[in-house]
Amino acid sequence: MATYENMTNTKFDFIIIGAGASGLFTAAHATRAHKSVCVLDMGENPARRVAVSGGGKCNFTNMHADASHYFGQNPNFTRSALARFTPADMVNWVKSHKITVYEKTPGQFFADDAKHIINALLSDAYDAKIFQNTTVTAVEKTNESFIITTKDNQKFTSQKLIVATGGISYADLGISDIGYKIAKQFGHKIIPIRPGLCGIKTKIFDATLSGISIPAHITIGREKIFDDMLFTHFGLGGPAIYRATVRDCANGFTINLIPNIDAYDWLRWQKNKNGRKQLKTILATKLPNKLSEFLTKDTRNIADIRDSELRQLATRIQNIKLNADDFSLFGFAGAEVTRGGVDTSQISSKTMESKLCPGLYFIGECIDIAGDLGGYNLQWAWCSANAVDI
Repeated sequence: MATYENMTNTKFDFIIIGAGASGLFTAAHATRAHKSVCVLDMGENPARRVAVSGGGKCNFTNMHADASHYFGQNPNFTRSALARFTPADMVNWVKSHKITVYEKTPGQFFADDAKHIINALLSDAYDAKIFQNTTVTAVEKTNESFIITTKDNQKFTSQKLIVATGGISYADLGISDIGYKIAKQFGHKIIPIRPGLCGIKTKIFDATLSGISIPAHITIGREKIFDDMLFTHFGLGGPAIYRATVRDCANGFTINLIPNIDAYDWLRWQKNKNGRKQLKTILATKLPNKLSEFLTKDTRNIADIRDSELRQLATRIQNIKLNADDFSLFGFAGAEVTRGGVDTSQISSKTMESKLCPGLYFIGECIDIAGDLGGYNLQWAWCSANAVDI
């Protein structure tokens, strides 16, 4: 990484704030075009979130990435960038760096080690000056350039400024809201931010269920999510819940603990076939014992239970309603993404340039775009970076 001591020039074609996925990808893009580039990052190491993504294996893209897997006030904002740098393009980029890739589930691509992705990013951005542990404190705009001041009173000048600061999730990796402050300074609206891809706090379920994971259906409006759900000591987590929280879930959602069958019909069928068995014993054939006992303490044989009671149990199993007052998002510390950010209506979807301030660009997660679980957010980082008008 560069140091101030070896600096002979602080004037650049591009200054990028943030050495994450989108910032480094843009740096490589610009240096290939023979532009002088400076990257300023507040952290100790570059691409810190890339390092922890996919459990350290880096789920770097998803072949199903399209606007339907992104969320914000205008998910269609992603269309142009996604079309010009596709998931297939990203797979080819990774393979071109001799990195081993594998497809964990159909369309979901991982690297053998996230460090190899980071090394490839740094290799491609080799000609850029990258400064770590450098906090931006002020940005000024003259007629022809941007002047960036850092915490230790260093000043950098550029023709174009790219804000790649990300959101404020993953707090323990070092975060800053400087990107939002810069956007506001130049007249941009910030869509209110909140955690996404995170667990929820709720008292609907008992803490004794902590550690149980089951496949579940979650319904939010007209959309259904089918994935694994985890019971935690504070509420619920796992992929199903994470995916629910990146969507517009403020008005609540419903959970089905036994998807793909009609629980009431199944219970009535069990009543006719296995009438001498206890209800909770029968329920335990579909659900873990602790969860079955939580749902019903009834020790009667199922033949002794009225159909109306079976219907009530079926509803409790397959139509668990979490209204707005029944849960809260776990918070930014455990969130994988930030919902909200710089309003896309004031940014060009083709070049990522501000419509309010020529030469100012916003890319990656700092924009009001958040992707689903499974490589979609990194794909947005790559393609929004690639879209920048170099």
